[in-house]
Amino acid sequence: MTNAADPPAFGARAYPPGRSRDLTARLRAAGCVFAEEEAALLIEHADDSEALEAMVSRRVCGEPLELVLGWAELSSVRVHVAPGVFVPRRRSVLLVELTTDLIEAGGSLLDLGCGTGAIAAAVRHHVPGVRTWAVDVDPDAVRCARRNLPGARVLQGDLYAPLPAGLRFDVVVANAPYVPTAEIARMPPEAREHEHLVALDGGPDGLDVHRRVIAGAPERLTRSGTLLVETSAAQATAAAALMADAGLLTRVVRDEAIGATAVVGRAHG
Repeated sequence: MTNAADPPAFGARAYPPGRSRDLTARLRAAGCVFAEEEAALLIEHADDSEALEAMVSRRVCGEPLELVLGWAELSSVRVHVAPGVFVPRRRSVLLVELTTDLIEAGGSLLDLGCGTGAIAAAVRHHVPGVRTWAVDVDPDAVRCARRNLPGARVLQGDLYAPLPAGLRFDVVVANAPYVPTAEIARMPPEAREHEHLVALDGGPDGLDVHRRVIAGAPERLTRSGTLLVETSAAQATAAAALMADAGLLTRVVRDEAIGATAVVGRAHG
């Protein structure tokens, strides 16, 4: 596991089991499904008992665990997270695995709509030497990704717009927003109240951003380059049709174990 920093000393010291059970009970009462695991993480990463109480209070009030801890983990890599920035979900491991299978050291990667930069960070961890670019429209996300992707080119702007003309990539990976606008209100409060709307809202059918990602991909892929897009199972057929219309050889990949769906389109020149 790659850690941003060594764990604080407080968590390494003995913590009274009774207190730990109390914390677990408070978290469970607040609706935390994995209360015992969360209590253990908070205890481990608090500097002292006062800091622990502050962290528990923030979590009980509904703040995402990742923001309380200051980091999230994707594919065994920890990345810094910041308020308002999309928190990496476990299902994006599928994008990481597909990308690492496709790219080699020295290959070029674009993480489009990068958020924290977690996908690119995980790929770089598994395949050192990948030449990495990342783009996000949200300045908070860009600042966060720059911290997580040292040495990469991280740009602020709308999709491909800030990239130099003519620049092409072996792999473009996009975890663009794909929640239909009407579904935003039904999302867990941790997401809709703590992540910027621009990172969630995919328009009426959830595919507004995907349409633009896919339409612009042929001009940004190398002759045998590949576009990977995370989507929902319900949207996969429509997203695959968009890729086929753009001239890409298309397949849908589903990982039932983590509830993940990706649409993959390969250029053929």
